[in-house]
Amino acid sequence: MVTPALEISVFWRAASIPVGITLMLITMLLRLMLSAPRSLATYLGLLVVAIAVVAFSFSGSILMPLGKLNLILFFVVIVAIGVLSGVPIAFSFALATFGYLALITRTPMPTIVGRLEEGMSHMMLLAVPLFVFLGGLIEMTGMAKVMVQCLSSLLGHVRGGLSYVLVGAMYLVSGISGSKTADQAAIAPVLLPEMTSRVAKRGDLVALLSITGAQTETVPPSIVLITIGSVTGVSIAALFVGGLLPSAVLGAMLCLVIWWRNRREDFSQVKRYKKKEIAKLFVIALPALILPFIIRAAVIEGVATATEVSTIGVAYTALVGAVYYRHFDLKRAWSMLIDTASLSGAIIFIIGAATAMTWGLTQSGFSKDLATLMASLGSGMTFVAISVVAFIILGSVLEGIPSIVLFGPLLFPIARDLGVHEVHYAMVVVLAMGIGLFAPPFGVGYYGCCAVSKTDPNEPLPYIWAYLGAATIGLIIVAMSPWVSIGFL
Repeated sequence: MVTPALEISVFWRAASIPVGITLMLITMLLRLMLSAPRSLATYLGLLVVAIAVVAFSFSGSILMPLGKLNLILFFVVIVAIGVLSGVPIAFSFALATFGYLALITRTPMPTIVGRLEEGMSHMMLLAVPLFVFLGGLIEMTGMAKVMVQCLSSLLGHVRGGLSYVLVGAMYLVSGISGSKTADQAAIAPVLLPEMTSRVAKRGDLVALLSITGAQTETVPPSIVLITIGSVTGVSIAALFVGGLLPSAVLGAMLCLVIWWRNRREDFSQVKRYKKKEIAKLFVIALPALILPFIIRAAVIEGVATATEVSTIGVAYTALVGAVYYRHFDLKRAWSMLIDTASLSGAIIFIIGAATAMTWGLTQSGFSKDLATLMASLGSGMTFVAISVVAFIILGSVLEGIPSIVLFGPLLFPIARDLGVHEVHYAMVVVLAMGIGLFAPPFGVGYYGCCAVSKTDPNEPLPYIWAYLGAATIGLIIVAMSPWVSIGFL
């Protein structure tokens, strides 16, 4: 088999799996020897794994009569044990899938490799590393900093002004890097010192920064939206158009909380920028402010695909950073490429493992049972309401991309059959997962935000609940009003 255009053997693409497995095994053994060669915990861990392997190897005859209960054992219990034990999500998925197919079915094991390769080789996934690298370039060239400074000059003198700037800055920057933590890391060092200098409570600011990560999950070019398009067949251009307004609705709800909390704030001593200063900062920031609109317009207007437009963004950012801002650190470029490769590899491996797991669930008949159960609800709105609760829970445990790859192919056809527009359903699902991801105490995104802000996770807790409630109300508005998501399609 060869590729259609260049006629290159697909062996080179498929070889990434055995090569990657070999490199992971070598890395694992080296880290084990260097970090804990004689640790008691290491030996105990190896012993537990060996016992588990032997026990499961002889348990086929016991497990077979359990029927569908094996789905709970492998795809819930084993995955949960793996995740809670610190096993990476992709390995937890792959372990559960391999165990189920090997012990409960007669499926040939090479089939798993085929499903992994199928999940990882989708053309749309080429956009992932490019957008991750683009986010690093935006931070390295200082473009994120000048965008925030421009917004600060416009709103910094009003009550809660910098909080509004934080919401607006996340809306502009969000989605470009492909990582909410990267977006927050680009904004936190710029805004938080200035906000705390005005006697603002740091816990309040970090709480708001965390929830804006959930609020902007649908802002294109979101990697989650690209993933939805790749695994469900929904138009990515339609998802990009539909994602702007739902995020704005949640942002408006957050702004109401900001106004209420800062309505009595004394800003008499805060500097008010003159019109000339604002104009100067705007001119400086203009090339940076244009970038998000170039990316979104190119995809929405059909000028370029999501994959192609990411290369446009990289070229534009590198040129503007080097020529206009004169800030391009070649020494950092190498480390950025390494970070891009590792993060992209992790994301794509998760997608591959989740694709295999989805296939295993489908073969078990789970998808048919789920479709029957959901269809029995008889109402698209009831289906959407249940999906909101389910994906908030899933988002706090599995994050966005694994949840979408695992459940998207199962639930989107059901939504279509119940008369729910696919774009509308995608917006509801993504926002629900975002709220789960950044909601304490389980949401891992919340702790990532605290880490990049260098804040104790307990400090923002008293302040985050009002923002979380506002975002949830915004999600309910979006869920009950399909026009918000599809009105401009």
